[in-house]
Amino acid sequence: MTTAEDGATPLDEAQMQRLTENLSRVEGLSRRLVEVMSAKTHHHPGLDAPDQQLFTRAATAWWSEMMQNPAQIWEKQIEYWSESVKHFAELQRALVSGQLAMPDGAAAGDDDGPSDRRFSNPLWDTHPYFNMIKRQYLTNARAIQDAVEQIDELDPTDRRRLGYFADQIIDMMAPTNFLATNPDALERAVATDGESLISGLENLVADLEANDGELVVRLADESAFELGGNVATSPGDVVFRNHMMELIQYKPVTETVHETPLLIFPPWINKFYILDLKAQNSLIRWITEQGHTLFVVSWINPDASYGDVGLEDYIEDGYLTALREVKAICDVDRVNVIGYCIGGTTLALTLSLLKQRGDTSIRSATFFTTLTDFTEHGEFTPFLTDDFVDAIEAESEKRGILRSYILSRTFSFLRSRDLIYTPAVRSYMLGETPPAFDLLYWNGDGTNLPGRMAVQYLRALCQRNEFARDGYDLLGHRLHVSDVDVPLCAVACESDHIAAWKDSYRGVQMMGAKDKTFIMSQSGHIAGIVNPPSKKKYGHYTKADLTPAADDWFKAARFYNGSWWPRWGKWLAKHAGRQVPARETGDSKHPRLAPAPGTYVRVRASG
Repeated sequence: MTTAEDGATPLDEAQMQRLTENLSRVEGLSRRLVEVMSAKTHHHPGLDAPDQQLFTRAATAWWSEMMQNPAQIWEKQIEYWSESVKHFAELQRALVSGQLAMPDGAAAGDDDGPSDRRFSNPLWDTHPYFNMIKRQYLTNARAIQDAVEQIDELDPTDRRRLGYFADQIIDMMAPTNFLATNPDALERAVATDGESLISGLENLVADLEANDGELVVRLADESAFELGGNVATSPGDVVFRNHMMELIQYKPVTETVHETPLLIFPPWINKFYILDLKAQNSLIRWITEQGHTLFVVSWINPDASYGDVGLEDYIEDGYLTALREVKAICDVDRVNVIGYCIGGTTLALTLSLLKQRGDTSIRSATFFTTLTDFTEHGEFTPFLTDDFVDAIEAESEKRGILRSYILSRTFSFLRSRDLIYTPAVRSYMLGETPPAFDLLYWNGDGTNLPGRMAVQYLRALCQRNEFARDGYDLLGHRLHVSDVDVPLCAVACESDHIAAWKDSYRGVQMMGAKDKTFIMSQSGHIAGIVNPPSKKKYGHYTKADLTPAADDWFKAARFYNGSWWPRWGKWLAKHAGRQVPARETGDSKHPRLAPAPGTYVRVRASG
């Protein structure tokens, strides 16, 4: 090996070959990138940002505050300038002295904030360049947040929305999201002769191609999972099918079962197999082990032809049809039911309808993370104002469906640091393959929503809160939450950011049932429900008296270690009747159409 006249060591033959190969791969990937972006299917621009009037109102309010209280504004500005100059001076001092590490104490300070996994690389604290970038970013983030908090003349909704979008800007501009300011990515690129960047570009192009030019970060290695193979493996059969759903009956694992069967209505915004990811945490398997004849609805993944399908279709051709078929198969008059999330909201609508029709087909109802009173919008406030819902309505009218990726993106931005930026950095800058994680695989296996149904839900239920106020007109009846009078058990989750437990509790309070049980599980929307006793991970709270306000109920509630499943199982058994011989799947009029998990669940979302 020789040395060039300028002192640099020339690349050897093997390195040149690797470089040439990488460059040729970049050229091919660039062509694919251009092709997929040129064919991108655009969506309504109102889904990307709030109406400009929000920023106009914020700017006007900020200017008013500046005029009325200039000292407070300038105090914050001077503090920001002081910290910025201090960061620069410390960087200059370190560079001039030739230090490779920051002086003692320079890396620590109030502006570092709490522990942040994004800045776990030691270089963020020891290298002058990266340390200044980190500290200035944290200072900028705090300055933006302070500016939002100082605006006094915005109404609560506008303030919450402005705070949400300000946080999105802060997370988007994190230095870890850019190659030149991410030491992990730079170290990986050097160590791999640039291979990590090529792999990252391949991951980026593949994600764009998979979503028609829309950037949806793949969270899990899809090749690691197979429906019916290593996820959704509980044995059963599809025993009924129509244009809205497949009805799956699961095979018994006990010699006798309770006489009253159990029917689960999962949300159609996700696929049902979150309740059957693997044997160790499968609620479906656990229920059959408790001696219940279990049926689960698997909803169709709609395409544009379902554009005119509404909530009434889900009730008539989903809920009521499934009830009819389950009663026929089991030769019973009554059924116990479960509704999860929007599946629970629509179950409550169905119960109101049955009450007004004098139909007593449902013996008891269980609600998982269900909202029926939408007085508070919580973290969804930014997405339930007219400008965003108007855009959803326009998008749905144009395409017939609300496409899965829009739903996925909306939910992901509620936790953008964990569900967007961190996975994007790992995939696109570090070139890593997404993990083989079953929960994330399920999360990425999204569903479309019929356009009409999506607008009904957002306008009538979420925005106008008709079901909990004056009643929601549907199927010739005015449905109201107070009509729900069957024995019920509601399970909410303490840190649920989709269906806040206090909102769920308030809806249960409004229901007309005399027999009510409310359980609050620790953890969130998924982990709080999929919480098997074997894990001994999350506990739960309960208290019989549901008359106090939510905070007062919680203060008086008793905490129990471990899963809520056994407690609910005992409650359900009281409403499930005597023991009868275990039932095989289907009957002469309900042949086995396909093994579980069925065919509808295998349909991938498409626009």
